[in-house]
Amino acid sequence: MYNSKPHQEHDLARLHRHMLETRLAVLVSHGEQGLLATHLPVLVDTAEGEFGTVYAHLARANRQWQDLAQGAEALLVFPGADAYVSPSYYPSKADNPKVVPTWNYLAVHAYGPAEVIHEAEPLLSIVSRLTDRHEHGRSEPWKASDAPADYLEGMLRAIVGIRLPIARLQGARKLSQNRSEQDIAGVREGLSASPDPMDNQLAAHMRQL
Repeated sequence: MYNSKPHQEHDLARLHRHMLETRLAVLVSHGEQGLLATHLPVLVDTAEGEFGTVYAHLARANRQWQDLAQGAEALLVFPGADAYVSPSYYPSKADNPKVVPTWNYLAVHAYGPAEVIHEAEPLLSIVSRLTDRHEHGRSEPWKASDAPADYLEGMLRAIVGIRLPIARLQGARKLSQNRSEQDIAGVREGLSASPDPMDNQLAAHMRQL
């Protein structure tokens, strides 16, 4: 992705934290069927491999897995908070009106060759771990084993698993770092005062600069 130097994020722990906090990623690939993308929940194992390994599953009817099986590099997009930045947030505008709107955002891109999984046992492991992650904290968490065994077997036959060892990571943390301290504070205050929760979330990230 295009990412100018002031906004590049290289801290692996911060990149991993962003990925772990992302509930729905976007899997992008290009193969014989053209450019394809799927929104899907993922598991990120930060301890596996140099940059971590991602696990997920696709519907068997989703043709994207056929391209992934050919070994082409895939891209996983982990979006984060984003916010419109008005020029009116910049105190410096009073002295220099040569300012325009922009957009602040957080994002991580993970690249690697995806492996397709058909076997029932590792598929069940992926499904179970995903379920446990999102059921965690509920008073009566649902587990995959709660479903009838024959029904679960049929559902597993309808999906394929994905394992993507991350070969490279790119992180974007665009939080007005190219502006003066005064303007950064103005953006942070403007977003904090916004009624939009996403704006408030981005302002919280700016307080960590």
